[in-house]
Amino acid sequence: MGPTKQLQHIRLTSHPEKNTPVPFPLHWGEADPLKRGPVIAAVTQPEFRNCIGTHSGSYSVYRALAIAAGSLKAEYKPDFTNTSPTDVVGPYPSWSRPGQIVSLDPFGHLIESAFAPMLAKGIDIRPSIAVTKAHVYLPEIHMGIKENKIHFDGKILTDTGAATVTKAALEPVWYLPGIAARFGCEEGELRRILFENTAGMYPELITRPDLLVFLPPIGGITVYIFGDPQTIPDPTYPLNVRVHDECNGSDVFGSDICTCRPYLIHGIEVCIESAQQGGAGVIVYNRKEGRALGEVTKFLVYNARKRQEGGDTASKYFARTECVAGVQDVRFQELMPDVLHWLGIQKIDRLVSMSNMKYDAIVKSGIVVKERVPLPADRVPDDAQVEIEAKKTAGYYSETIPMDEADLGKVKGRVF
Repeated sequence: MGPTKQLQHIRLTSHPEKNTPVPFPLHWGEADPLKRGPVIAAVTQPEFRNCIGTHSGSYSVYRALAIAAGSLKAEYKPDFTNTSPTDVVGPYPSWSRPGQIVSLDPFGHLIESAFAPMLAKGIDIRPSIAVTKAHVYLPEIHMGIKENKIHFDGKILTDTGAATVTKAALEPVWYLPGIAARFGCEEGELRRILFENTAGMYPELITRPDLLVFLPPIGGITVYIFGDPQTIPDPTYPLNVRVHDECNGSDVFGSDICTCRPYLIHGIEVCIESAQQGGAGVIVYNRKEGRALGEVTKFLVYNARKRQEGGDTASKYFARTECVAGVQDVRFQELMPDVLHWLGIQKIDRLVSMSNMKYDAIVKSGIVVKERVPLPADRVPDDAQVEIEAKKTAGYYSETIPMDEADLGKVKGRVF
């Protein structure tokens, strides 16, 4: 093993240079992007940084490993030629409405057009949103076509079950004063708790009150749009929406202990319907595994539910999560409507969700919801009956009365 490489000079960003203001201060909520200013987080130009954290969320650690391994140059600046959005999204009035969008940068996909003068000067500004087109294929949709339960039109949906979609990936960009206001806490307290609970990873949260934006190291959002995206902000066109929180075990691998994939597929079917009616359908996919408690916690809870005295019961469904994690849910749907406002949504014809938390957050944010769509009973896997009944008992929207434990045990073929 060779001699240890001598450490190069490290420039700390935890304290500002004396009497040196932020070169490009952010004026959140400005309708003009040049007045608002770009979010600059690139590590290649620390002198221009005007926010805390870095792009790519938790994936920024992999970038660091690539640099350490010698496979990526630390000073590399991306070439964004031909990466502009395939579809126009915005700007909409909601982008500059006070307090409407605080957890993402609405201009994050318009870097090349909105901040062209700064890019021309060599300032390293990076997108936090990308918009592209793709084909998606789902076997359940194909089966529905074969059984004449789903209509294929050759445009929105082919006879093989493939659909052309517009999809957008969004990284979280938190405007800290707005986040604090959304949760009814002091900004200073929010900064302190974020600092302490990330083990001091971002000292600027405490030492740089002049930096108002934070790029948290968490998962982002993917939006799948069926139909014409340009109809989304127009309330005269039909629009159906499913807001879905990640569940890898069910969504990808079909685990039957929960209703996540069945509800996701049902949401896609309803979104295809509104697209075929001349409007659009929107699936919002949030990276909030295990109610944002993480997959390790989720699997521990699965074990606890199955092994507890009396077996898995609806009455103890949420309690078992709280025993392991100390809280039932940390998804905090208060931030969820921001992506809907980024899309310019004013009205949702059919919201494919039973969650009272999602519905309340959407309506409170000013979006009209005409109808709520529960998961059909025949879509609930046997092993997920406990989950669905527990949620209905807890206040989730349903057109049926929750079963008691005895009746639920009969449905499942076993006594609780």
